[in-house]
Amino acid sequence: MKPFTCAIVGATGMVGGMFMKILEERKLPISQLYLFASARSAGKTLSFNGQAITIEELTTASFDRGIDVALFAVDDNTSLTYATIAAEKGCIVIDNSPAWRMKPDVPLVVPEVNGDDIATHKGIIANPNCCAAPAVVALKPLYEAYGLKRVIISTYQSVSGSGVDGIRDLDVTQKGQEEKFYTHTIAHKHITHIGGFEET
Repeated sequence: MKPFTCAIVGATGMVGGMFMKILEERKLPISQLYLFASARSAGKTLSFNGQAITIEELTTASFDRGIDVALFAVDDNTSLTYATIAAEKGCIVIDNSPAWRMKPDVPLVVPEVNGDDIATHKGIIANPNCCAAPAVVALKPLYEAYGLKRVIISTYQSVSGSGVDGIRDLDVTQKGQEEKFYTHTIAHKHITHIGGFEET
């Protein structure tokens, strides 16, 4: 594999941190890594392969430097805005948010299931959420052997799925302080609404 430049958008979040860890473990030939986050994180540094990398504020000019691949770990609205900009500037975006998953011209890819669909991308590749990805890996051989008409899956997910803010809310409500991220108290309860409402 030839060296490539890479960016992590949402580098200070939980998923962004995991992206960095996995990139280090895989020892991919990254010639330059860029870290983007909100203005409040700009100027801070994170370590990658023993090197301190300064976090930059994500702006419309962030992808003006010929970045090859960008891993997005941000909310829907940020992804819809900046993934488009990145793709228009020749960057391949791999998006972890729900923003692109149902777009008919964006491949929704789990490498073990439909990795060949990557070839159809137009600059943006979506990936399913943390429950769907392993589920379809298990379901694919069943589908191929017997066919499937319908699958019903119920998931019960931890607050860590909401990132740092979700974990903070759980912590502060357990201590009797006011939560700021969820619309309802999360400690010792469950909630049935996270994320944005969709047409369905």
